[in-house]
Amino acid sequence: MTTVSAPHDGRRYEVLEGRLLITGAQPPAHHAAVVALMIRLKHACPADLLVAVNSLDYRPDLNTTLRPDLLICHRTDAGPHLLTAPPVLAVEVLSPTTRTTDVVLKRTVYEQHGIQSYWLLDPTTQELTILDLTPTGYTCQAVVQSEETFLITTPFPITLCPSALTR
Repeated sequence: MTTVSAPHDGRRYEVLEGRLLITGAQPPAHHAAVVALMIRLKHACPADLLVAVNSLDYRPDLNTTLRPDLLICHRTDAGPHLLTAPPVLAVEVLSPTTRTTDVVLKRTVYEQHGIQSYWLLDPTTQELTILDLTPTGYTCQAVVQSEETFLITTPFPITLCPSALTR
């Protein structure tokens, strides 16, 4: 199998069922939310887990390569640039150009490949949607808005407030 590296041009390159998805550069609010959430997750993350920010490709099969904005995986599962075992958490920060892909397509793929938790953070509406995998698919555990706080227990305990992540 031959692998080709994606160019380092500020875009995100992903493959979904053999189709190339290219996401352009994201607005500053998107990056600020990713960094704020990464800092909070890294402080709460147990030593056996790894928080990765747009640096690991998740490749569940030969026709799919996804790169969530943030993911958490077992350290022992992470290669230098590639993850083949399902992460325990995938997070997408929504933007106008990625909303449909993140809410519909990626949700379906993450669910099919057994990712335990999937979070969607919307910096525009200051809303965090927390989905957990059940035997019948993803179930919404909470939709946390603006100044609300919520204690999340999976993949580890952490209290989050959307407005604090999106300022």
